[in-house]
Amino acid sequence: MHTVYELQQLIEKAIPNIEYPKHPKNLYEPLTYIMNLGGKRLRPALVLIATDMFNGDIMQAMPAALAIETFHNFTLIHDDIMDNAPLRRGKLTVHEKWGTNNAILSGDVMMVEANKQLAQVDSSILKDVLNTFNATAEGVCEGQQLDMEFETRDNVSIPEYIDMIRLKTAVLVGGAMKLGAIIARAKHEHAESIYSFGENLGIAFQLQDDILDVYGDPEKFGKQVGGDIKSNKKTFLLLSLQQRLSAEDHVVLEDLFINETDSKVESVTSLYDKYQIKALATAEMQRYLTKAFDALNQIDIPDSQKSQLTQLANELMNRES
Repeated sequence: MHTVYELQQLIEKAIPNIEYPKHPKNLYEPLTYIMNLGGKRLRPALVLIATDMFNGDIMQAMPAALAIETFHNFTLIHDDIMDNAPLRRGKLTVHEKWGTNNAILSGDVMMVEANKQLAQVDSSILKDVLNTFNATAEGVCEGQQLDMEFETRDNVSIPEYIDMIRLKTAVLVGGAMKLGAIIARAKHEHAESIYSFGENLGIAFQLQDDILDVYGDPEKFGKQVGGDIKSNKKTFLLLSLQQRLSAEDHVVLEDLFINETDSKVESVTSLYDKYQIKALATAEMQRYLTKAFDALNQIDIPDSQKSQLTQLANELMNRES
């Protein structure tokens, strides 16, 4: 079995060797740019981890892994446009460097490139691979749409929020693992179980991200602590708080949303503490993590073959950043 780090390094070495058309330069140059900005390469590594777990050939899975990474970076280009973000991993975003229209087209063509990479897998499993990839990509787009709609809605429920993060974040984790299982010719029920593992792990991961945004260590958390509070972002914590507020505290929260103050993060966090929201969110995160490992336990292969995936999941869920 390969370590997660070894698989991440294989992907890191493969990315600079991807060949894109040379003309028009302004269409394809952004692809090379964003693909080489770095990152943990976790999503493509999950394809290889799953392939390795089922004793498949990881090099046969490399095109699918690169397709997942290409698709992920396509979503980043378009997300940055929607968010009007100036930087990505400390560098100018594609739309800042090449212009918005150019960035939209470059993002579009990345979906074509992802499909070209997928077309390299063995023809006997190509239909299953394409169906899994397309369902994953469709889900991510649906999740992004819901996330945008939630910004202007006042009545988002917790089940709706969970479904949004499932689509926006978790289906890509599950889809990547299922691709690896399909390429390794795993049993159908095993491929479904590894998908369920990834999807539930992805939900738990996002819930943990919600918690860390409020309670993370500013020195270790990769983003500004309290950023979700400052932007009035609907998270599991905020939605849970709104369900439990007294009439008096509801007025306090509404005032904090309307009248921005320097103490907003501290004041909202105090409300979270008063209503024990962190404990609620942690319990919900643990519930999905348990569901993930229950799905993994359904796969009747030796624990030694699951060790890298188990270790990675535990590392992800014990992070401070």
